[in-house]
Amino acid sequence: MKNTIDRESAIVLLQKYVRSKTVYFHSIESEAIMRNVAQKLQATHPEENIDIDLWAITALLHDLDSELTTEDLARHGVETVELLQKEGYEIPEMFQAILAHTEALGFSEIKRTTKMDYALAASENMTGIISAYVKMRPTKKIDGLKAKSITKKIKDRSFAASVNREFINDVDKHLGLDRSEFVTLSIDAMTEIADQIGM
Repeated sequence: MKNTIDRESAIVLLQKYVRSKTVYFHSIESEAIMRNVAQKLQATHPEENIDIDLWAITALLHDLDSELTTEDLARHGVETVELLQKEGYEIPEMFQAILAHTEALGFSEIKRTTKMDYALAASENMTGIISAYVKMRPTKKIDGLKAKSITKKIKDRSFAASVNREFINDVDKHLGLDRSEFVTLSIDAMTEIADQIGM
């Protein structure tokens, strides 16, 4: 079993198991935000020796099973881990984060405990707020998006109602990131890949 995975191999798996453009874009967006967050934390806490690539690739693959578990949400996350194991991977830290990101669904006994767990749950939810907001803009583009606009929408629970605000707000307590800083990191990350995600 392989205990590491590079981005090229991860993209091959993403393209193999994900057919939905929406899920594919969400995965790429989550990866970009996670990479920014990991880089920020590594810069401020170098003693923690964060594996930036592992964080990013975990986000890239976290919803690998989304099209296989639409009828059985209790399997979401579990199925992704099984797919990765079937592909020859055994990466416990990655698997923990993937299983823990489904904590709010109420099916899994796996809870968020590590910084990577909290970062993944926050990052993948943040893509929902930003994507929904960009679709509302006359330009349908992310360029020039202000952090205060997204912060306002985080407070408005009727907007993108399926997004887990608690997971986003947890960045302060569990990652030591101010929420506004996290919002800015997220916007910057998605702006950098705007051409890849149609924004």
